[in-house]
Parts: sequence; C-alpha cells; structure tokens
Amino acid sequence: MRYPVIEVQGLVNRFGSQVVHDGLDMEVRQDEVFGIVGGSGSGKSVLLRSILGLQHPAAGTVRIEGQDITRLSEQQLRPIKARYGVAFQSGALYSGLTVLQNVQLPMMEYLQLESTVRDELALLKIRLVGLPADAAGKYPAQLSGGMVKRAAVARALALDPALLFLDEPTSGLDPVSATAFDDLVLFLQKELRLTIVMITHDLDSIFRTCNRVGVIVNRRMESDTVERIVDNPDPWIREYFHGERARGARIAAGAGRAAGSAGASGSAGASGAGDGGRSGDGA
Repeated sequence: MRYPVIEVQGLVNRFGSQVVHDGLDMEVRQDEVFGIVGGSGSGKSVLLRSILGLQHPAAGTVRIEGQDITRLSEQQLRPIKARYGVAFQSGALYSGLTVLQNVQLPMMEYLQLESTVRDELALLKIRLVGLPADAAGKYPAQLSGGMVKRAAVARALALDPALLFLDEPTSGLDPVSATAFDDLVLFLQKELRLTIVMITHDLDSIFRTCNRVGVIVNRRMESDTVERIVDNPDPWIREYFHGERARGARIAAGAGRAAGSAGASGSAGASGAGDGGRSGDGA
C-alpha cells in the first residue's frame, strides 16, 4: 500500500487582506505522479513554496514523510531538503556555470566527494535525463529550452532524491519536445521509483503522466484520479477538463501512455540527442 509522502492539512496562506488558500488539504502518495492545476492566481506557486519550506503559512500543517516542516528551523529543514529535488519553470541554472558545474552544486553542498567522483556522478545524471555527454561543458545560454529543462532535472536528481518537484516542466516547449519530456518523466518515475509532484497547465501532460490530479478552486483543492476528476461537478473543473483541448488530450492519452511505457527509455535518450542538435534554440 502506498503511504502519503506529502500531507497538507488546513493550509492557509494570505498576503495582507488577500487570502490565497483557506483550509487547503492535499495528499501525495508514494510512487505516483501527482499533478497540481488551477487558474491564474489560484496559488499554485504559493502552495509549492509552502511545501518546499520557502513560504511559512498563516495556518495549517505541511508534512513531508511524516515531519511537519512548518515547525522546523532552517537547520532542521536541511536534511529534509536533501531528500527532494526541484526543477523550476525557467530552469534556474546559474548562467556563469557549465551544465556539469550546475549539476554538481547540490553535491558540493551536501556530500564530501573527490572532484573526479563528483564529475562522474554529475555526468551520470546528465546522461540519465537524455542529454548528450558534450552538453556537460556547455553554458545555459548555449542550450535549447528543452535542454535547459533537462539540465535542471539532472541537478534536481543530484542527491538521488525519492521526491521530485517539477514546476511547469513543458511550458515554452514545442509539442514534440513537450511529448519527449513527458516520456522522460514516465521513464524516471518508473526506473528510479520516484514520487513526482508536477505543477502544470498542459492537458496533454496531465493525461499522459499523472496518476492523480489536485485542482485548486475556491482557495481549496479537489483531488482525484485523472479518470474521475473530469466528472467533478465544480464549474471551473468541468470547463477545464471538458473543453475542446481537453477532449483532444484525453483521446491521445491512451496511445501516449502506451508508447511512454514501451519506449520511454529510448525516447528519453533520443530526444536529448535531438535537443543537442538545436543548441542555442530558445524553443
């Protein structure tokens, strides 16, 4: 039985008189891909910051593997932060460092390793996310948008976390690159037994990769399986999951999931090589 890796209960976030979350509950189970969706201004990023310990809520609890992080000091949070990885929407790579050096940053902060061992481990992570070996020596400005996102995931995996957060991972990617990234997510989840929390507005990604979805509506969250959330009676949820784009995504989901299961490993590597050929392309 899969146990809750993340438990958010009664979360309240406010900025002055503006209430963003009002009694929000969320549960993420072991080994699942959990998608977080919601309208603009619904508080998706604030929720992520609360879970990561970057935003202290006005009320409520946030438990990661049973520990309520809202009651912990920064020093107490340090070992918990080492157990999860985060890939932010823009990649958040340091422009003055190479991809290899960016991936090594968490290792340098948390691990005592010889430089040669650190190089080998960082290169392993780079190849794991489907990037070619020569990407290790490149700077972020020399990478395509898809390569930047993959490099950010490689850094997020630097400490072998069991929990991975992805913030709008397919935003700004063309459809082919977005599909390849979905394949990478499925591949990593399966091979590394990751629990993945993904903020996204990409309907194709939701139907292809997520086991369950949490929708932020009316300052709270409605959660269910992908198959059942579409029948939720809330007007915003029905409009979101029953529009023309959603219908197309649902039709394609079955074939996409099958293809992802059968060939995600090959797609992850091949698509990374393909991105390498578009070095410098902002897409």
